[in-house]
Amino acid sequence: MSAPRHILGTFDEALASLRNNVLMMAGLTERTFERAIRGLIDRDDDLCAVAIADDEEIDQLEKQIDKDGIDLLLRFQPVASDLRRVVSAMKLSPNIERVADQATTVARRARKLNRHPPLVEVELIEPLYALAMSMFKDAIDSYTREDVPLAMSIIPRDEELDEANATLQKQFIDRMGQDPEQLRGYLNLIFIARCMERVGDHATNIAEDAVYAAAAEDIRHPSQTANAE
Repeated sequence: MSAPRHILGTFDEALASLRNNVLMMAGLTERTFERAIRGLIDRDDDLCAVAIADDEEIDQLEKQIDKDGIDLLLRFQPVASDLRRVVSAMKLSPNIERVADQATTVARRARKLNRHPPLVEVELIEPLYALAMSMFKDAIDSYTREDVPLAMSIIPRDEELDEANATLQKQFIDRMGQDPEQLRGYLNLIFIARCMERVGDHATNIAEDAVYAAAAEDIRHPSQTANAE
């Protein structure tokens, strides 16, 4: 016997609201990161300040998603795919919030850089940012569309991002030796590059949760699974 139509509709509405908040949080995070990077590239302290202020709204959304998710679980006690969708939405929000934290770090580091003569190497951050944010956007899209192949495609891209970050780290360290007067500036760039690498890690986590929500498959730690077999 199927559940009454109005009960299913109420659950569907609650789940849709939960997912919409996740997507809103992701959109705000993307905008915040864009402001932080523009503040870095254009040496714009005002944009950096706006990016830092944005973090409060994102934090509040994370709290709301947790509250709504728990309420949804208690009220409807969903099972199977419905349960996975609720749990995945709740797991996504901390990863999105941490991406926003990385944007805040970039904005704070950019303001420090803006107090000193410009470094041409700042431009090297942009390709790293583009790669990291493409992973983040695709991870969110894979969750929204329940697109398992798209989610799976993000995981190998994390290695590409790690390699690009390692190359930049070496360049900045070399420049620190060549131009010790700008040591603090290159150190800030090192931290900013690491922020991009961490965005890739969070995007990978989101992709893994998207696969779990859509296909009930846990793709974390594949090497451990292979070794067990």
